[in-house]
Amino acid sequence: MKIAFVGKGGSGKTTLSALFIRHLAAAGCPVIAVDADINQHLGPALGLTDDQAAALPSLGAHLPEIKEYLRGSNPLIGSAEQMIKTTPPGRGSRLLRIVEENPVYAACARPIALDEGSVRLLATGAFTEQDLGVACYHSKVGAVELLLNHLIDGQDEYLVTDMTAGSDSFASGLFTRFDLTFLVAEPTRKGVSVYRQYKEYARDFGVNLKVVGNKVNGADDLAFLRREVGEDLLTCFGQSDWVRRLEQGAEPELRTLEPANRAVLARLREQAELAFAAREPERWTGQAVHFHLRNAESWGNAKTGIDLATQVDEGFVLGAGHLDAAGV
Repeated sequence: MKIAFVGKGGSGKTTLSALFIRHLAAAGCPVIAVDADINQHLGPALGLTDDQAAALPSLGAHLPEIKEYLRGSNPLIGSAEQMIKTTPPGRGSRLLRIVEENPVYAACARPIALDEGSVRLLATGAFTEQDLGVACYHSKVGAVELLLNHLIDGQDEYLVTDMTAGSDSFASGLFTRFDLTFLVAEPTRKGVSVYRQYKEYARDFGVNLKVVGNKVNGADDLAFLRREVGEDLLTCFGQSDWVRRLEQGAEPELRTLEPANRAVLARLREQAELAFAAREPERWTGQAVHFHLRNAESWGNAKTGIDLATQVDEGFVLGAGHLDAAGV
């Protein structure tokens, strides 16, 4: 299952995504965590020190090797240099699995031991001094989009992404690459404004969007979110002393999280399982092709010097059959 957490800056999306990752790991689920936020705080939220988080390899820095591996023997892609962030897989492409070992994970993923279970963490990488004034952050998250386009995942396998804040996700097709998107919203006017903007942008693309209220304190906060969000409100995470201790640098055990808030994490997983059951491989693959053709026409053809539409393998659908072929 491919899950994204989005929301305005300061909404608590990184904290909730880290809690959900911990919850899944504690249940024994294979999990890959992806930090695709420009602020790169997911590592510390999962227990890394600042120095350990800063030492994580950057997906963006390994993009040439990632492209070369994923290209495989696909005859429609002449070289790794001809791949862009939206290049879809086809026959001969190498596909990634959550549970496998491969050169991409070896170079870019780092294991994190939690108090209950473990996960692998991938990070897009922070802005560097060389990036300032000459690059946008979407040049870094393009590696995530490429990985998601080539990922096959099965029941109870998770890739959870902490996305960049606000509506910046819409600068690429990355927002369509998830089975389910949790939008974290505080019970404030600013909190729900990001929800409205996100839903407006996503409405024509079949994005499965659910709102998780955060920092909800009492009936008035709940009533506000219900009034402003309506049926998209899935559940609410309340004030938490456990989270406060975590943010102060302690490492409380997950089992000591408040029962009501732990029930929220269980609710998120239930919703993820429903989303996985409703997955439509043809639509998902078609969206990847759609954004590839748009990017090709906008800038990709000029950059690579070829017609990138020729990379589309007509009739290829990434789906459950590839898991079967992998012996899952």
